[in-house]
Amino acid sequence: MATIFITGSTDGLGRAAAQSLLEQGHRVVLHARSADRSDALGELRSRCQGIVVGDLKSAAETRGIADQVNAIGRMDAIIHNAGVYTRPGRGATPEGHAETLAINTLAPYMLTALIERPGRLVYLSSGLHRGGEGSLDDLDWTRRPWDSAKAYAESKLHVVALAFALARRWPKVLSNAVDPGWVRTRMGGAGAPVDIDTGQRTQTWLAVSADSAALVSGRYWHHLRQEEPAGEATDPQFQDELIGNLSKLTGVELPEA
Repeated sequence: MATIFITGSTDGLGRAAAQSLLEQGHRVVLHARSADRSDALGELRSRCQGIVVGDLKSAAETRGIADQVNAIGRMDAIIHNAGVYTRPGRGATPEGHAETLAINTLAPYMLTALIERPGRLVYLSSGLHRGGEGSLDDLDWTRRPWDSAKAYAESKLHVVALAFALARRWPKVLSNAVDPGWVRTRMGGAGAPVDIDTGQRTQTWLAVSADSAALVSGRYWHHLRQEEPAGEATDPQFQDELIGNLSKLTGVELPEA
């Protein structure tokens, strides 16, 4: 059985993925933004391999999350599930970054670089990433007027590009991106068309399945089927420029192969 770390696993898709993997007999390491949020895990607390705590909008706490995961041991897979949708304003993290960028882009980048390399990486994106092109001109929203929908789209483009970059750089790791659809979660709302079980299925399958169809890398998935992502995400030059910018913003280098 595999050991899987899932960010943002106290509710929504992260919690649903954890429950699905536990039911399959796998070991799961959960993540909560705070100690209070970890209390909301209820019966999952006794079933999981461990719980790590830290707020992904803080670089210091994100580093702490990586340290906690590494102390537990090497993960077989990591599902980068945590994310935020819209923010009324740019906001500012302790380091001064836009909150959407910090949580949705900088945090998965930092965790990828700092956690011992797993066998599989899965990044949750969105079909809205196709509206995020052109972000490298002002990655941290320091010059443009704030646009929460555009910032979200850009952040989801970033994680697709990151997944594809890692598929190139780390050939021994299976790295993929997933669009779970518009799911009925607290973020998605009660009117969303996709049920939570369908929403979690592709990422859990990619994290643990021995099916030949799942043993691929550098692909973009939606409901167990491959789709074409935005053009920038597949462009190695964009990927490399993005990683260079993320390295400068975080002070964290992404290890080579």
